[in-house]
Formats: sequence, C-alpha cells, structure tokens
Amino acid sequence: MKDWDVRDRDILRVLSSDGRMSNLDLAARVALSPSATLRRVQALEAAGLIRGYRAVLDPAAMGVGFVAYVAVGLNEHTKTAQQAFERAMARADDVRECHNITGSVEYLLRVEVADLGAYKRFHTDVLGSLPQVSTLQTYVVMGSPKDDRA
Repeated sequence: MKDWDVRDRDILRVLSSDGRMSNLDLAARVALSPSATLRRVQALEAAGLIRGYRAVLDPAAMGVGFVAYVAVGLNEHTKTAQQAFERAMARADDVRECHNITGSVEYLLRVEVADLGAYKRFHTDVLGSLPQVSTLQTYVVMGSPKDDRA
C-alpha cells in the first residue's frame, strides 16, 4: 500500500498509542465515518503496515528490575555462526530483543532479568557458553526517559 494519505497516517499514529481503541472512537479521532475507518484499518492490516496488536506489560510488576543492552561480537563471520547464535537467542527467555547490526560487533541484545545476580547467570551460563561469542560489552539501563515501546 504505497498511497497513504493523511488519514491513513493519522490512523496509524492513533492506533500505535492505543491499539485497543474501538473503531467508533478511532473514527472520531481521525474525523472519518466508522465504516470508512474500518475499511482503512483493514487495508492497512492487509498491506502489512499493521502487523498486530499486543499488550504492553509493566516490567517491574513482572519482576524485571535489571535491564541491559549487550553488544556481542562473534569470532566467526559466517552464516553458520550467525544462525547458531540467532537460534540460541531465540531460545533465551531473558533476551527481549536481538538485533543484527553493523559496526564493531554483530549483535545488540536487550536483556531483561530480575536483578544483577540473574544477569550474571545469563551472562555466564548462556552467552558465556556459546562457542560463536568472542566479545561482550554490557550497558546497564539506569533509566528510560523515552521508550516508545510502552
């Protein structure tokens, strides 16, 4: 769907901040009729611009008290090494995000755990046990003044 207009962008903006909004409320917010709004939302979903809807969980209420970003360098720059690392990260529940990046390392992870002890276990037992990993650099999150995922 290449031909977005202002209304489509408004719909995407409003839904990205409140995906549970009723179609009637959404229609009022974007100044369209409910039927036109529903058609547009369905077209945005069909085009893949809206991939899904989700609940945003409160990390503290879920027992997450420690968040870190981990820069991971691999010792081999092969497809096999990357695939093995990515499979391991897909199985690691503490890894909330895994990004293949450019620069001096190959991956950037977002890790969420209960506390420093839990992170040390993850660092040692998961990352430290992978033969593909050559370097790790941890950046501890002290606060998040802006986080559009929430």
